[in-house]
Amino acid sequence: MSSLMVDFIVSLDGYGAAEGWPGFWGMEGPEYLAWLEEDSRNAYTTLMGAKTYRLMSGFAEQMPDDPGMALLAASPKVVFSSTLEEPLSWSHSEVNREEPVAAVREMKRRDESPLRTLGSVSLCRSLIAGGVVDRFRVVVFPVVTGATGRDRIFDGYPDLALDMVEHRTFDGGIQLLDYVPRVLDGPPGTGD
Repeated sequence: MSSLMVDFIVSLDGYGAAEGWPGFWGMEGPEYLAWLEEDSRNAYTTLMGAKTYRLMSGFAEQMPDDPGMALLAASPKVVFSSTLEEPLSWSHSEVNREEPVAAVREMKRRDESPLRTLGSVSLCRSLIAGGVVDRFRVVVFPVVTGATGRDRIFDGYPDLALDMVEHRTFDGGIQLLDYVPRVLDGPPGTGD
């Protein structure tokens, strides 16, 4: 049986990107990049939506010699989409038109290799709400992008309790926070 990890990189104020800022908000350091490269060697099947697929396959095409992109290109990818047509141009990618929660539940039952998401805010939101996420990992960069931030990650999420299973600091400021999520019916103490 497999497991699913939702994986986000965010600013301290919860944005996934910011207008005019470079990738990793320009704050990636050698310690974080080494960990990221090591983590990308894990045998994940990566889940994403069509928008993230288009963005990441474009990056992979522009940077074929980048070690991280090469590893991602070589790994299996499942794209949940009603608009993309097969065959997809990015190697090892397949389209899944099924309802994501039911499809992931079946993938977890059937497959051995672990699953993880890449970007895909709305897909992750539905998987969390559907109760199929086993791990919730967030890497927080020490910036606030209130004026330029876009793509607020957690808007529209259900209420969650997060039980920490790992944490780490990279390069003196980047925080890795790894949790087991539990969807709540409401704020603690309000249930029967």
